[in-house]
Amino acid sequence: MSKKDYYEILGVSKTATDEEIKRAFRKLAKTYHPDNKQTGDEAKFKEVGEAYAILSDPNKRRQYDQFGHAAFTNGGADYSGFSTDDIDLGEIFRDIFGGASGFTSGFSGFNFGGSSRNNSKRPRKGEDSLVVVNLTFEEAVFGCKKTLNIELNETCSYCHGKGGSNTSTCPTCGGTGRIISEQRSLFGVFQTQTTCSTCGGTGETIKDVCSHCRGTGSIRSKKEIEVSIPEGIDTGYQLRISGKGSSGTNGGPNGDIYLEFKVKEHPLFKRDDEDIYLTVPLTISEAILGCKKEIPTISGNVIVEVKPGTQSGEKVKLKGKGVKKVNSIGKGNMYIIYNVVIPDKLNLTQKKLIKELADTPLDQDLTFRNFQKYL
Repeated sequence: MSKKDYYEILGVSKTATDEEIKRAFRKLAKTYHPDNKQTGDEAKFKEVGEAYAILSDPNKRRQYDQFGHAAFTNGGADYSGFSTDDIDLGEIFRDIFGGASGFTSGFSGFNFGGSSRNNSKRPRKGEDSLVVVNLTFEEAVFGCKKTLNIELNETCSYCHGKGGSNTSTCPTCGGTGRIISEQRSLFGVFQTQTTCSTCGGTGETIKDVCSHCRGTGSIRSKKEIEVSIPEGIDTGYQLRISGKGSSGTNGGPNGDIYLEFKVKEHPLFKRDDEDIYLTVPLTISEAILGCKKEIPTISGNVIVEVKPGTQSGEKVKLKGKGVKKVNSIGKGNMYIIYNVVIPDKLNLTQKKLIKELADTPLDQDLTFRNFQKYL
């Protein structure tokens, strides 16, 4: 499998739409198709096909964006179970261009497995599932345990995933699982290879179909799983639960469950990655004279000292009072932003005091002096 950037291979940005990805692939596939005598390049043709196969599938694209090539590399910690043998360039090319592409070669040699043999009986990993999990602010910051109810495909216990009994070689495809046909056009003979509709690509037909799974080999069932959510999760973060998804076929491993989180906003705290921001209101007297003020943090209340002459918008850092980094020992910081509140209603006593203050000469700073000299 190519280790290059799939977005770079197709020449699109990481925010490209499905239509932009499809358009880029069409252009490059035509350029590098082996039948193109001027610019044909089989290696590059396979490369753009691999990139398109990943980026055109929303789930695989999401896995690639988070884990990179490790999501599709067997043995990697983030392996999703997807194999390059599952990519059939010929099928992709036909889906995009149809039967009138202008190229005359068959596609059987361009699947990534390197041959046209029937691979339907090899073990296949089960489907992955994506579950959106809603968390409160506190649950995301401190971690928690959640019980999730999810529907998954499980191996039929009656037929053990075989779909039935009394199998025989498919008479339509002769056991290959594929049907090869030819179409004649102005460009010549176009050979196509499709999955056999009689056996579904297995190469076998079942005489006694399982009445419980109706021949599919799996049954949709509800499952309850408990998951531990680590500290520091934020909106958009994904967590993979390996091997807890739908059952595989032909003895293949179970799929994975991907959790995608949405975190509810807090009425006071604002979060930016691992940092926390808190706007603290001050009265005029507190800002002028300074004070000691009790404020909330995510780890409990603390006393901070407000310096005399504090201005609105001033920011103070409380080191290490932020959110714990996911799967790390480090923590972010907390930032206090002061907001001096000007009262819009005063009683007679307060008005008198403010007037007396206004009549009292104050040591004006440079800002006032520069302003007043132009009056």
